Amino acid sequence: MHEEAKTAAEARAIDWVIRQRDPAFDDWDGFADWLAEDTGHAEIYDALAMLDEDLENLPREAEPSVVIYPEQPRRPSRRMWFGGAIAAALVAAITLPNIGLFGDPNRIETMAGEHRTVALSDGSKIEINGASVLTLDEERPRFARLKSGEAMFHIVHHDDDPFVVEAGGARIVDLGTAFNVVRRDRQTSVAVSEGVVLYNPGREKVRVVAGQAIDARDGDSKVPEVRAIDVANVGGWRSGLLVYNGAPLSVVAEDLKRTAGIEIDIAPEAALSSFRGALIIDKDLARTVADLAALSGTKAERRGDGWVLTR
Repeated sequence: MHEEAKTAAEARAIDWVIRQRDPAFDDWDGFADWLAEDTGHAEIYDALAMLDEDLENLPREAEPSVVIYPEQPRRPSRRMWFGGAIAAALVAAITLPNIGLFGDPNRIETMAGEHRTVALSDGSKIEINGASVLTLDEERPRFARLKSGEAMFHIVHHDDDPFVVEAGGARIVDLGTAFNVVRRDRQTSVAVSEGVVLYNPGREKVRVVAGQAIDARDGDSKVPEVRAIDVANVGGWRSGLLVYNGAPLSVVAEDLKRTAGIEIDIAPEAALSSFRGALIIDKDLARTVADLAALSGTKAERRGDGWVLTR
């Protein structure tokens, strides 16, 4: 197997490993067909699956409770993305008094591709993805509002003073928790990796535990449906790993812009296409776009500073 084919096989094997973590995975016929395409596929898949299992069994590093140190900008290699093994790229550690020196000190706004970590006085921390707006309240230290974008919350729980996150018209109350929130296009998505959150305790009262997620659209009278997810993929943007299960290409393009500053337009003929699989944000952004095109059955054309996906 020549080098280009081996690289493509490795990317596909990573995709299979991640998808098979999902309890709802059922594409075993497709997996068997891929293995049968080339005798080298099984060897590549087995090596990556074993590495995934080894990294899953490593002891987790203790999270810092108060002090968060800045890290050098870096992106994950294509072989070391597993289980959150690589720290988030482009993180700036800041504390509340230093936010927004030239505007509202309680408003944090990030540029596309920029990541920040906010350390709160109670030991909690908030990791904010690019192209996001989050506000804090000096009079309510256990409160945050995500106006747009995405953030991962690591909350120190207080029984008598739960942390509250508002996104759109929704209230998300922690019950001892690490959870990721996305606010886009009049929709709020919540995914929990540790503990429990209560979604809208005054209305729907949806309990979301580790390994579960919900998507709630503004104005929808239905109670959000809880679905099972892989906790290893919650907040994967922090390490450059984005995993999807039938998401519209427009959503994938928005995530890539927010997380890595990649500009991708979707041509009309590809607008109805969906994407299942995993993307690793490579240092070479063109390679990430090429992976998206290959896995989604589209073609990537360079246009100015960005790309267009066509059929």
